Amino acid sequence: MAETTSIDTTVELDSADLNTKTRVLGSQELLMLPRQYSLSKSTFPPMSHVSTAILSSTPSKDELVAALTEAVSCHPLLRAKISGSGEPEKRIDLLNMVREGEPDLETFVSSTLSDSELKTFVEDEELLNVVSHDSTEDFESGWKERFRYLLDHGPYSKNILWSLELHTSSQSNECALIFVFNHAISDQSSANLLLDSLLTKLGGSSKAQPASIEKIPLSLEESLLGENNIFQKARFEGGIKSVKVVKYVAGKAAEGFKNPVILPDNFKPKDDNAFLNALTTIFGKAAGGEDTVAEDENNDGDAAPEASGRKSTLSFRTLSPEDTKKLIQACRAKGVTMSNALTAAAGLAASKVISGGDDNGDKKSRNYKILQSLDMRRFHDKDKCETLSCQAGSMDLMLGPIQDFSSVDPFWTLALESNKQTKDFIESDGPENAARVFDFAMQIADMNNLVHLTAISKASQGRAYSVGVTNAGVYEKQLGQVTGDKKKRKTLQSKHGEYEIKNLHFASSHARSGSLYQFSCVTLNDEIQFTFHPASPIVSKETNEIFADSLIEILKDATKTAKSQAQGDMMKKAVTPIAALTAVSGAFALHGNAWMDFYQNIMQMKQNLEAAGNFEDFWPAVNFWIFFAVGHPILQPILWISDVLHGSPGPMVGDLVPLSFLIGNVVVLGALAFSKELQAAVNILAVSAFIAYVGAGLDGQAGTGDYQLGVNDDYQGKVFKGCPTYEEVRQPSMNDFDLNKYQGLWYEHKFHDWTQFKEVYDTTLDIKLTPDGKGWIDDFAVKGPAPDSAPLSWDKSPVANGAHYFLFGRVDENDPPGVLREKGFGVEFPNYIVDVQKNAETGEYTEAIQFQCLERGGVRVFEGINFMSRNSEMTEQEMKAMHSRAEKAGMYPYGASEDQMHTVARRPVDAPPIDNSWQAMWRAIGVDKLLELLTESIEDGGR
Repeated sequence: MAETTSIDTTVELDSADLNTKTRVLGSQELLMLPRQYSLSKSTFPPMSHVSTAILSSTPSKDELVAALTEAVSCHPLLRAKISGSGEPEKRIDLLNMVREGEPDLETFVSSTLSDSELKTFVEDEELLNVVSHDSTEDFESGWKERFRYLLDHGPYSKNILWSLELHTSSQSNECALIFVFNHAISDQSSANLLLDSLLTKLGGSSKAQPASIEKIPLSLEESLLGENNIFQKARFEGGIKSVKVVKYVAGKAAEGFKNPVILPDNFKPKDDNAFLNALTTIFGKAAGGEDTVAEDENNDGDAAPEASGRKSTLSFRTLSPEDTKKLIQACRAKGVTMSNALTAAAGLAASKVISGGDDNGDKKSRNYKILQSLDMRRFHDKDKCETLSCQAGSMDLMLGPIQDFSSVDPFWTLALESNKQTKDFIESDGPENAARVFDFAMQIADMNNLVHLTAISKASQGRAYSVGVTNAGVYEKQLGQVTGDKKKRKTLQSKHGEYEIKNLHFASSHARSGSLYQFSCVTLNDEIQFTFHPASPIVSKETNEIFADSLIEILKDATKTAKSQAQGDMMKKAVTPIAALTAVSGAFALHGNAWMDFYQNIMQMKQNLEAAGNFEDFWPAVNFWIFFAVGHPILQPILWISDVLHGSPGPMVGDLVPLSFLIGNVVVLGALAFSKELQAAVNILAVSAFIAYVGAGLDGQAGTGDYQLGVNDDYQGKVFKGCPTYEEVRQPSMNDFDLNKYQGLWYEHKFHDWTQFKEVYDTTLDIKLTPDGKGWIDDFAVKGPAPDSAPLSWDKSPVANGAHYFLFGRVDENDPPGVLREKGFGVEFPNYIVDVQKNAETGEYTEAIQFQCLERGGVRVFEGINFMSRNSEMTEQEMKAMHSRAEKAGMYPYGASEDQMHTVARRPVDAPPIDNSWQAMWRAIGVDKLLELLTESIEDGGR
C-alpha cells in the first residue's frame, strides 16, 4: 500500500491561557478526523474536503495574508489543534471492537492569538502556499491536478487542520484559491462562508468589521440532539432506546429489500455473498481478503493512502443558465426539489456505464442506492453557519429497478420517489434518529476500523453506495459573515469589487470508501457547476467523462419530457448487508443496557479465569448458556405454526390437517421459492426477532421464571454476584438429612430455571441413587406443550403423553449432606437441597426446595430453583409457605420470589392418556416406541 504520513498527536497547550477554548470531538468529527485504532498496523488518513474558487483577479500574497489573518481571528476552528489520542481504557469484547473508558478524548483546542502570532500562523508554508504558472494552459492543468491530489492527500497533522494554495498565471488575471480541509472542521456551506469573508476583505465591499466568534461551534450531534443528549453524556438515557429509533432502524431494514449495485460488472467478485462479507468485516477481516495495491492506471504512484491503490479522478461540467432555469421550472411543476432531480439523473446516468459494455448486449434491471448529502442545519437552529464547522449529513435513497442504458422516460418517476423518500425521512425525525444511531455506534465501537476493513476489501473495494450526490444549493442564497455592528447578515455575493467568482468546485474524497459514482455541485451565477470525483480504477477517467456527459444530457432532456408518470414498484431483490446489520443493530438496541452488562460480565469472567489459570472452564460455561438461550426462541415459532395449523378452517385431510393449511403452505413456500426479496425479509425478521427475544431474556422481560438470562443479575436494584455457599442458604430442616429418603417421585410445582420451558406441564422428577451411592439419576418427565401455551394444538403433540430426559450427577464425599453435583452440557455445578419438610408421623420428606448455581470466574452464569412436593397438588397457603422459607434462606435475590417463578401447569393425575387422530399417527410411525427406547438407552448409559 502507499505510505502515509503519520498523524502528529502532540499538541502543546498552556493550561493557564484563559483565552483557550476546548471541545471534545463529536462522533462525525471522529469519523472524519479520523480516530485511530491502535490495534491496526495502518494509520488511517483523514477525510479531505477540497473547495476551489476561480477568481477573475489575483490578489497579492500580502493582501491574501491580511484577509486570511482576519478570517483566522474570527473562526476558532481555523486556528484549532487537536489534543488527545482517542485510545480507550480497554476493549471489552472478543473482537476487540467495543470500547470502555475514555481517558484521553480527542479534543479541539483553539487559542486566541495576538496579531503577530496570527501573521506567523497564516504565513506558515504548511498553511499558505503560492504556486505560479507560466501559461494559461499550465494554470488550468495545474490547479486541477492539485485539486485531485489534495483530495486524496489532505492535512495529516493534528496541529494544522486546513491549508490554502493560491495558483496564479503570468498570462491571465485569473487565479485559483484551493482550500483543503480536514472534513472534521468543514462542510461546503462553511467553505462558502470563509470564501465570502476573504473576498469581502479583498474587495473592500464592506466597511463593517467581521465579528469574532469566540466559542467553538457545537458538534453535529450536539446541534441535532442537544448537548446533554449525546451518547457520551446521556448513554442509554439519551433517546437511543426510543420507539422512534426502533422504527428508524426497522425502516432501514425495509430499505434493504433490494440488491443495489455497488460495483460495475467488470469489478464484481465471482463469488459474492453480501451477508458473509458483512460478517467477515464485523469479525475484523477484510471481506474477500485484503486487496493488494491495485495497478495505478497512470503509474504515477500518487494513489490515496490506505485505499488499495485507488485515487480520485476528476471531471468538471456546467449546466447553462438557460437549462438550469428550465430545470428549476420543471421541478416546481412536478413538486420536487433540484436535489430530487439530481438523484434521479444520477441513477439513470449510472445505468449507462454500470455494465461496461454497449447498449446492444444483455440489459439488466438494477437497483441503485444513492447517498444524498444533507445540510443538517435545516433540521435544527443551533448552528446558523456563523463560523466554520461540519454540519453535513446524509440519507440513503433506494431507486429502481432501472434498466441498463435506460432512456430519460423514468426520470420524473424517480424524482418523485426521491422526493417521497426524502420527505418520509424528514417527517419521521430521520436526521435525529440517524444521528443517535451513528453516535451510539461510534462511541461504543471502533467504527473507523470497519471503514478501513471495507476500504482494503477485495469484495467491496470500499464501495457502499451506487452513486453519491452532494448539492450545496444556491451560493448567493446563503447568509454571509456576522459583523461587529450586529446588523442583519447579508447574503453571499459572487462579486466583491474586482474579485468575481467565475467557477466554484468542491469535493470530498471517496478513494478509500464511499460511492461508486460521485458528484458534487453548487448553483453559482444562475448555472449549476459540477465536480465529478469517483475513485479510479474502479471508475476510469474515460468512464467518468461518459457518466458526466450522460448526466448533463439527462438533465437537459428531462425538461423536454416533463410529464406525469406512474411511480414504479420499488421493492426488488435481496437485502444489503448494511441494511441487514442495521436491523440487527436495532434488535440489539432494544435491550442495549442488558447486552452491554452481559458482555462486560462475560469478559470479566474470561479475565478472571485466565488470571487463575482456569481458562478451560470458560467456553463450557458460555456454551451452556448459549444452548438454552437459543432453545427458547426457536420453540416459539414452532408452537405458533402448530396452532395456525390446527386453527385453520375447512375440511380435514386424513382427519389430521385442514385443507386450507396445506393450500396456505403451498402459497407461502412457493412465494419463498420464487422471491429472493421475501426470503431476505423473512431471514431479517427471524434474526432480528431472535436477537430481540434473547435481549428480552437478558433484560428480564421474557418471563423471569424460565428465561431470566442475565448473568450476575440484580434484585431490587442491587447486583448479586456469583453463587452463595451452601451454608448461606441451608435451612435447619436439613439437619440429619438422609439422602436415601430423598429418592423417589417429586412433583415440580414452581421453578426459576432457564434450562426448563414454561410451555411444558405435568413436570416430575424421579430421583434415584446408583447402587454404590456415589451417583444419582434424575428422571425428568414432562408433557408438552401446555394447553395454555398452545390451546389449539397441545393435544396433537408427539409428547402430549410425556417424554423423559435424564440428568446425571455424583455425590461427593467432601460435600456436606444435601449437596448433589449435577453434570451436563460440559459443566458441573452444585445442586443444593436447601429445605425439606417431613411427614410428622412417618418422617418421610414431603416438600423440598432445590437450588442449582453455576459460577465461573466470579460470575453467576446460571441459577435454578425448584419447589417440589410428593403431592401433585398444593394449596395456595402451602406455596406461600415455601416462598417464605426460600426468602428466609436468602434465595429471593436469585429468583425465588413469587413474581420470579413460573407455576407448572397440571392436569389431574388420574386424567386418561390423550388419544386422537394425531396420537394414532404418532403411534403408527413408532414415535412412542422411539421415545421409550431413547429413555431406556439414556437411563442405562447413566448407570
